[in-house]
Amino acid sequence: MPTINVNLGSPGQELPKPDVALEILFAITLLTLAPSIILLMTCFTRIVIVLSFVRTALTLPTTPANQIIVGLSLFLTFFIMAPVYEKIDRDAIKPYQAQAITGERALEEASKHLRTFMLRQSRPKDIELFVALARIQPTAAEDLPLRVVIPGFVISELRTAFQMGFLLFIPFVLIDLVVATVLMSMGMMMMPPNTISLPLKILLFVLVDGWGLIVRSLVQSFGS
Repeated sequence: MPTINVNLGSPGQELPKPDVALEILFAITLLTLAPSIILLMTCFTRIVIVLSFVRTALTLPTTPANQIIVGLSLFLTFFIMAPVYEKIDRDAIKPYQAQAITGERALEEASKHLRTFMLRQSRPKDIELFVALARIQPTAAEDLPLRVVIPGFVISELRTAFQMGFLLFIPFVLIDLVVATVLMSMGMMMMPPNTISLPLKILLFVLVDGWGLIVRSLVQSFGS
């Protein structure tokens, strides 16, 4: 039977040091988990949902495109999370690269800063819900495990995003009601109200600098 030989490096070449192998493994693991970290442990969820609500409220199902919505959400996420990233780089990444701390300690430091951010943005009752479901009794917020903090943070983000989305819909719904009432009073029942209301919505959105207001509100909602 044919055999398969796996050689790490060329003959006579030394194998990678354990520390280098661990760094490679850590980097691969981080890249694998990066999408989940961005989605669940940062402000990305709130931002992308609110921007999607804006598109829906304007009755523009494909404008802006999904790529633009996600791209803008990512850049806003990097902007808002920059202070947290700087703390992680200072307390976890650089000391680990300088071999001042172990990989386990670096993960603990990074998790601590992310936990602090998530707890600051989470509603106490959402955290208490998962504390009760997990049947634990932590003595301090720092003792809360990530399996409790992350789902509580996600639920809080969803609730906040839907509240902001509701407020976004109000002016556009009023425009729809006014246009529909005017068309009914004029006997133009066969004309779709969206034909008249859509340009009015876009005009209102442009006049009030809608994108600027939304971005400012999103950034300020995180206390940045």
